[in-house]
Amino acid sequence: MSEKISEAELVVMEALWETAPQTANEVADRVSADRDWSLQTVKTLLSRLMAKDIIAADQDGRRFLYRPRIARDDYVAGESGRLVNRLFGGRVSPLVAQLASQDQLTAEDIAELEDILKGLKS
Repeated sequence: MSEKISEAELVVMEALWETAPQTANEVADRVSADRDWSLQTVKTLLSRLMAKDIIAADQDGRRFLYRPRIARDDYVAGESGRLVNRLFGGRVSPLVAQLASQDQLTAEDIAELEDILKGLKS
């Protein structure tokens, strides 16, 4: 995926990743709990995502059903890789060190990282 997703578009994507397909009204209902967006705002965001080829729409009578064209895991993998490349020269250990130095790693996080590393070593 070469197109960037804005923060607002990501809110719409999260709704679509949670349940798809959905109408524009359904997406607006899902995101309205967190955002004070009108239906027109949601439709604009859906149009932007369509133009970026990140979602698709299938006509169902007089309405459209929207669905993601990219899986959430694939999006997260791409964004994570870009972050690590841009800020840490492609190396993960400086990212972990940065998080640790800011006291952002919980004991649970550390245990999960240890399990991941053990799995990689075996």
